[in-house]
Amino acid sequence: MPFARFVQPGRVALVAEGPLKGKLVSVVDVIDQTRALVDGPGSGVPRQQIRLNQLHLTKFRLKFPFTAPTRVVRKAWTDEKLNEKWAESQWSKKLENKEKRAQMTDYDRFKLSSARVKRNRARTPVFKSLKAQAARKGVFGKKKVPKASVKKPRVKKETSAKKPAKK
Repeated sequence: MPFARFVQPGRVALVAEGPLKGKLVSVVDVIDQTRALVDGPGSGVPRQQIRLNQLHLTKFRLKFPFTAPTRVVRKAWTDEKLNEKWAESQWSKKLENKEKRAQMTDYDRFKLSSARVKRNRARTPVFKSLKAQAARKGVFGKKKVPKASVKKPRVKKETSAKKPAKK
């Protein structure tokens, strides 16, 4: 099947646009092809209809009967501890980071940039040494490279008889 998430009663969605942007809601009923009845007792969203193209479906789904009243939706929301699960999800963390970046000042961006430079300067030599070790072991399908031997310093040969200089 091409889709893993369906618009169905109990499906939790994130509102993508409008005055409720960023709030979690649960689909209570599907009105028609373009609209759904939603309720968000755990996020402060009153029961209302919303267009489906304003929703982003999440992986979470609550178990409650078709067209359940708000008190039943609230009980399912709290029993599943949906707010905690959402806060732990990668999606939620990415949204928080995006919001933090939007609030950054020029000085904050400068500090972040200089911290990245420091991190990369510390990380690059380690990465290169690990890459060289991997190449010597033949990892990634590369030919085995012999370990570099310690170079011996060149010693000039001393000659006992010096040749006369040409004139």
